[in-house]
Amino acid sequence: MAFSDKQCKALKRNLDQRYVRSRFANGRELSYIEGWYAISQANRIFGFDGWSRETVESRCVLTRENRGAFLAVYTAKVRITVEANGATIVREGHGTGEGRGPSPGEVHDIALKAAETDATKRAFATFGRPFGLELYRQSRKTAQSAYAKSPVIAPTRLGFHPDDTTPIPRPSRYHGYREDPKIETGRPLQTTAPPLAPAIGDEAKIDKSSLALPEPKRRRDKSHLRFIASQPCIVCGRHPSDPHHLRFAQPRALGVKVSDEYTVPLCRGHHRQLHQAGNEVAWWQKTKIDALRIARQFWEQTHPSEATSEISGQIDIAAKIE
Repeated sequence: MAFSDKQCKALKRNLDQRYVRSRFANGRELSYIEGWYAISQANRIFGFDGWSRETVESRCVLTRENRGAFLAVYTAKVRITVEANGATIVREGHGTGEGRGPSPGEVHDIALKAAETDATKRAFATFGRPFGLELYRQSRKTAQSAYAKSPVIAPTRLGFHPDDTTPIPRPSRYHGYREDPKIETGRPLQTTAPPLAPAIGDEAKIDKSSLALPEPKRRRDKSHLRFIASQPCIVCGRHPSDPHHLRFAQPRALGVKVSDEYTVPLCRGHHRQLHQAGNEVAWWQKTKIDALRIARQFWEQTHPSEATSEISGQIDIAAKIE
């Protein structure tokens, strides 16, 4: 046994149900854990320097454009390597990801990250319960039979998030709330489900930038992105432009873009060229353009009262992050 007694004990623990998320698709409720939680569990059990992740293969299997709306689908293969007591344990997982939106570069970026996150979670699931292995069980006879016989109130809108890439069916939470009107129960007929309890963090979100180990703020402002898209390309001056997020401006996170304040306008050609370059810092150095400084100037135009020194601080450490 390569793992220590403490690690084996942790791997045998059940998944904390507080971190199980769900969404609806095709009239079914699908359960999954988020990518950040799988990473945090790996750091807790194996240690921050006790494991590594490698994207072995990634491939775009579908790309489509329809009246300015882009679609991209990616597949990815991820390899997880864990070092335990001198032994090397390797696990692999495959995943898929889909991206939709008006920007081709952003769509491909979202789809690739979603595929890598899906593959990462499936590779970690082979280590046991703390990584959501129970969610993959397909033979829940009692639950499935109850679900098949019960009427389901399907939601009117189905949400989708790039990180929701490991859907596992389970009985609907609405099961049991609709009764047969022909049966006299002695109590008023309840035809709708009671309001669901809010997920953890929905009522009071924590400002992670004020924690002992702070995380960078990732601001979202659609009006600012529209303003960036209305500007000419900062490389060649052509229109139309896409708002490109400077990926080296903040530490990377699975399925999460950098803050919208780190965006610059790029034409379709240069946007595609930048995503194919790989090393974004070297690409900007080759063009001799200070993209972070330009992003700060654009942000100050749309947020004059929030002109911050955070962007200028990132200029000095940009090369270290990449």
